Amino acid sequence: MAGSTFGKNFTVTTWGESHGKALGAVIDGCPAGLSLSEAAIQEYLDRRRPGSAPLSTPRKESDQCEILSGVFEGKTTGTPISVMVRNTDQISKDYSAIASLYRPGHADYTFDAKYGFRDYRGGGRSSGRETIGRVMGGAVAALILKELGIKVHAIVTSDLFEVPAQDSIGGVITCTIKGLPAGIGEPVFSKLDARLCEACMSIGAVKAIEIGDGIKVASMKGSENNDAFAVDQSGNIITKTNHCGGILGGMSTGGDVILKAYVKPTPSISLEQETVTREGTPTTISVGGRHDICIAPRAAVVVEAMCAMTVLDLLYENMHARMDRILDFYAKD
Repeated sequence: MAGSTFGKNFTVTTWGESHGKALGAVIDGCPAGLSLSEAAIQEYLDRRRPGSAPLSTPRKESDQCEILSGVFEGKTTGTPISVMVRNTDQISKDYSAIASLYRPGHADYTFDAKYGFRDYRGGGRSSGRETIGRVMGGAVAALILKELGIKVHAIVTSDLFEVPAQDSIGGVITCTIKGLPAGIGEPVFSKLDARLCEACMSIGAVKAIEIGDGIKVASMKGSENNDAFAVDQSGNIITKTNHCGGILGGMSTGGDVILKAYVKPTPSISLEQETVTREGTPTTISVGGRHDICIAPRAAVVVEAMCAMTVLDLLYENMHARMDRILDFYAKD
């Protein structure tokens, strides 16, 4: 299976399935000398683990991480960091009844069409538990960004209204990146906004992304949408407003980067739905097992992680954008 590695310079490869023995990530590109502990990664994992948020699945997983490599005496060594989380509360028999059925809203049919095989126990690689690896990679990226004075934070910004019986709801997650210097991102095929969108759209539950004013710009005038430039008290160039969401021409402005991710309703619902078997026979399905009523609260840290990894990767790329900075870096004392 291709497509399990994210990033160019700072890379994260995720592995494992929802009902396998464990899940994890291999994180490469982290510089040597960063203080890193399991507790630091666990802080992020605790925000996405089952039972950690309102409307969450009753599945009980502690999601305790184990660092297997890349850290010695509390510091990163510059080599690949491997981190693992063991599955302890999977109940695979909950899924035996749907082994030959395609669940509406899930990747069952498309996975089968691609590989001729699928792991029906919770969705396998298409399960939300795959995001454990992303969160661990994002935790390491966030620690590096913190050293640079850059903070990435995501929260649910939609109202979690009352849920109809046997059904589910979606939500909106807003991620803000503060402290990012101007000029991060590439002007053509690797724009900051394009890379952020790619990163967040790779999260299974996310169906749309907005940067800044997003779709509102289609009904605005140029005079309304443009952000006027000014100089602050410290002599820094700033924009008076932030309709652009901190990105112009694919590069950061130095202001806050604002991204909104739109999350679909949880597809696993007990309400009866129409479907077909693998052989094409019409039938109905009611999905049992333990599922989130709303994915958004637990997905916020996943969006945060993907944005952190994206920004760090582009910061690495930017290190060779100017000759004067290369000379400064390699200048002899």
